[in-house]
Amino acid sequence: MARHCCGPGREPPSAPVVAPVVASVRPATASRRHERMIRLPGGSFLMGAEDEEGYRADGEGPVRRIELRPFRIEATAVTNARFATFVKATGYRTEAEDFGFSFVFAGFLSAENALAAQVVRAAPWWRAVAGACWKRPEGPSSSITSRQHHPVVHVSWNDARAYCEWSGTRLPTEAEWEYAARGGLERRRYPWGDELTPGGRHLCNVWQGDFPMRNTGEDGHLGTAPAKSYRPNGYGLHNAIGNVWEWCADWFSADFHRTGPRDDPTGPPEGAAKVMRGGSYLCHESYCNRYRVAARSSNTPGSSAGNIGFRVAGG
Repeated sequence: MARHCCGPGREPPSAPVVAPVVASVRPATASRRHERMIRLPGGSFLMGAEDEEGYRADGEGPVRRIELRPFRIEATAVTNARFATFVKATGYRTEAEDFGFSFVFAGFLSAENALAAQVVRAAPWWRAVAGACWKRPEGPSSSITSRQHHPVVHVSWNDARAYCEWSGTRLPTEAEWEYAARGGLERRRYPWGDELTPGGRHLCNVWQGDFPMRNTGEDGHLGTAPAKSYRPNGYGLHNAIGNVWEWCADWFSADFHRTGPRDDPTGPPEGAAKVMRGGSYLCHESYCNRYRVAARSSNTPGSSAGNIGFRVAGG
């Protein structure tokens, strides 16, 4: 199954690599750290899924019982405002800025700009846009002025890890992410149950209409939504699914977890791509219904796109 609704990746390395060393950044002062993270008790939960809507090639199953230690996790994805504070304090430049481009959904560009940008052949709704980055999400003529409380996007896994080092946090493991996203519900498709729109209510930000040509915006958003949109799940997390993909700490594998550890698992020791969870505003049931809680995807650590962000965790 193609993963191009998850954002195209930059070319993977020719051989497995270990996590690169992030340049040291001065830690934030205590007042800037994420001290209001939700503390979760951990314990035992059922991870994964084996339902008809799942993708076997992604390694969503088997359903297995996992044990987790208590941990903390942020109620929302990191916002543009918070990322801007990090950049101002450290002078950090994201990988998209250094590469000189990032991937933008073509529907957000003018016809002229869409034609001028490089098309991703395997997924023509994506464009490699020169100058697109976290503070200019659709390219040089765009800004985040009206999106301060939206999740930051166009951040790579390496960028997210640098932010964590500065803020005294870390990325959640994949197991922690799923435990938190479930909100206390086991073996349910979504953080609130098995129906995507119970009673006709939209509880997350995903694509409605005909992907990729027409998005009706019935959920109130065509692109990212503010990080606190919609009601939180049972553990207090907002937008655990939909809105933006969220990086996890683990290297991706479709089968390592079949026989891997069950106590505080952290994924394989090395790999070529990092786990992403939660789906995004571009996910649609006809093409990529990876907005289910058990759904998985991945991308190379240096990749960025207009629908990829992150949420932080702690011990």
